[in-house]
Amino acid sequence: MSPRRRRVTTLVLVGVAGAGKSSVMAALQDRLAWPSLEGDSVHPPSNVHKMAAGTPLTDKDREPWLQHIAGWIGEREWHGVSSLVTCSALRRTYRDLLRNGHPSVWFVHLDAPKGALEARMKRRSGHFMPASLLASQLATLEPLEPDEPGWTIDATAPVEDIAETILERLRLP
Repeated sequence: MSPRRRRVTTLVLVGVAGAGKSSVMAALQDRLAWPSLEGDSVHPPSNVHKMAAGTPLTDKDREPWLQHIAGWIGEREWHGVSSLVTCSALRRTYRDLLRNGHPSVWFVHLDAPKGALEARMKRRSGHFMPASLLASQLATLEPLEPDEPGWTIDATAPVEDIAETILERLRLP
């Protein structure tokens, strides 16, 4: 499926921890210079504490966080500004919340095998999400459905190649 180029585009990079959402966003940011929101940076302290302790979040934990991100998307749309967002958005209901009333939203699911994700998570430092939560994220993950705007990309490719693929599919420079 090819996206129809909209006047405003909100590109939401989704996937489990370790999929490369932040790295791909940085590569896209270098090319597009769009405002961006790192979803992990707006988690309430209670969510960060739970995850750091190795406790998976519940839907109730996630809802205010997702509402905050959806509000940020809405503000950019209202101002007519395209933007980039990282957000795990593991379930269809989470993605529906993000795009409800936001026609600019386009999802890119960064997908990688469990082994690659585990290796990435073990190598990174300074992040509150422990590798022990990967299994619960993979169990929660619901792939993009055919009626959702977006597509799935192999997250094991080099970051610059992933960014280039996204730009080509969006028909952006």
